Parts: sequence; C-alpha cells; structure tokens
Amino acid sequence: MEKETDFARHLTIFLSDYLMKERGVSHHTLRSYAYTFDLMLDYMLEVEKIPAERIELKHLTRDCTTGFLDWLQTERKCTDNTRNARLAAIHAFCKYLQYEDVKRIGCWQQIMTIKAKHKASGPISSLSIEAMKTLLAEIPTDTMQGRRHLAILSLLYESGARVQELINLTPTDLSLEPPAYVTLFGKGRKKRVVPLQKRLVSIMKLYLSEHKLDLPGRERRYLFYNNRGAKLSNSGIAHIITLYANDVRVKHPGFLPDKISPHSFRHSKAMHLLQAGVNLVYIRDILGHASIKTTEIYARADSKQKRDALEKAYADITPERPEKGEWETKPHIKNWLKQFTRK
Repeated sequence: MEKETDFARHLTIFLSDYLMKERGVSHHTLRSYAYTFDLMLDYMLEVEKIPAERIELKHLTRDCTTGFLDWLQTERKCTDNTRNARLAAIHAFCKYLQYEDVKRIGCWQQIMTIKAKHKASGPISSLSIEAMKTLLAEIPTDTMQGRRHLAILSLLYESGARVQELINLTPTDLSLEPPAYVTLFGKGRKKRVVPLQKRLVSIMKLYLSEHKLDLPGRERRYLFYNNRGAKLSNSGIAHIITLYANDVRVKHPGFLPDKISPHSFRHSKAMHLLQAGVNLVYIRDILGHASIKTTEIYARADSKQKRDALEKAYADITPERPEKGEWETKPHIKNWLKQFTRK
C-alpha cells in the first residue's frame, strides 16, 4: 500500500471538511469543485504523466495550473465560463493551502494571481414587463399541474431567486402571513429575505394546501418536487419555462427572446426593479449580490430610469390566484472524487 501524499491528504481535508464546515458551501459548489480536481487528475496523467497516487503539492505550480486551464479549452473544448469555474476551485484550494502549507505560500499566491478570462458581455437576456405578464398568463389554472407551474414560475420571478435557491426551498422558508416573505439561501449559505406580494401569497397558499405541504410533519420537504418526490432539478424548471414560452411564440411571434432560461427570470426582475427607480443597493440585497458592482450590470444594460415608487416595481405581473478520512482506506482517488459529484 502506497503512502498517502501531501496532495491527497490536503485535498481530502479541503473537500470533506474545510469547504463544508468552514466555508459552508452548497452541495452544488462542492460537486463543481470535486469535478475540477477529477479533471485535473486526468490532465496530470495524460499530459504531465503523473498518476493520481503520485501527485504531490510540489507538482501544483503556476505553470501546471495554466497548462491545465489551456488543456480544458483546447482538448475538452470548454468555454471561458467553464474555465473560470475550474480556476475558482483551484483558487479556493490555494487559499486553503496558504494557511495549511505556509512554507510554499509564495507558490499558492502565484497561482492565485492567474486571472479569469473576461469577454465583452452580451445583452442581458430579460423579458419586458408585458412579455413576462403574457408568459405567466399562458399557464392554465384549471388543472393542478398548471397551478403548480404557476406557483413555481411566479415565485422564481417575484423573488429574483437563482434557480438553485428556488429548488432548495422548503415550506418553512415561506412566511405567508403579513408581512409575507421568502427566505433564500444563496452562495456560501448566505441568507436573505425577500418580500412577497399579495397575489403571489394567494397562489402559494393554494399550492401548499393542494399538495398538503401545510400539514404538520411536512415542513422540511422540498417545496417543489418531481414525480418521484425528489427535489426538482434545474432542467425541470427550464422545461416548464420552455413549455409555455413555445406556446406564446406560436400565438405572438417575435414577442419573446429566442432563448429564455430560469436565469432570465432573475435578470427580468432586476431590470424591472431598476426601471421602476429602485435603488441599486436594494436591488443588490434582493438578488443577493456580494458586491454592488455586479448589480451595476443592470444599470449599464438599461437606459430607462423611471423615478416612481417602489410599488411600481411590483406591477401586477403575477396572475390572480386561480379559483382552485484516511486516504489509504478510501477507494481510488478518482472514484472518491466522484462521490462528491453525484446529485
């Protein structure tokens, strides 16, 4: 049995302990970081000719890291965004190593100077207020499934939530008595509270009642789930959006953007708040941005600044409520990393 390397030991602690207990990252982030190092092991074997069980921290250099990033784009055809996500995982590991392997702190800081690739930002995919109204109005409310879809998409828009934040919700995250609000948990499990308007409150109360999620003992279930009772997926939300967007396109050609994703709902909410004259600081807090610089993207994307009251931001878009451990004892490093990438 080969001796555990310092790379293996620190990667174990980083993924199994540091990220979850000290950083409080989401499972989504944990899977992404683990997959990054799974790919790095492929690169080390294929290009550097170093098998996983022989990799040491001394092999993790700035040149090695840039080589890995280039390999991702040339061999695996990764986009700039994917490259940047892999770099973020490596930066996080090096930040951890600065305190755990101080003798090589210079090396870790050199790697942390590698910059993300930024390309000129294209237009933000968002819907006008009328387009959002039309899309939500397309959802039939005479069926239980339609009312469920209305609850999902209305909450996605009104809260400005990231899709991952939405699908992680449980009934306990909703407070539907005045003043109504939803509690969202963003990146790094940072909590924020977003107010809910009366129409959406009515829709959500009916949804909870129809799906018996307001009964004792069901508070911790996922708010939105699939046919198997499991948490609804990102692709599941996207499918619902596409379903009704296609119907709108048939009836109103050219009315909607060519591509609408769950994130388009978040962008749309931000743009509508901005157009209603809501202060960027408030928009930042609603969206859960760490820096107002991120929120300023919307200000640059829209030239129409309306100086109306905050209530105008909540135009009646939502329809009325329908009437109804040790390295040696673990599996091979590749297999061990894969346990983090399973959903």
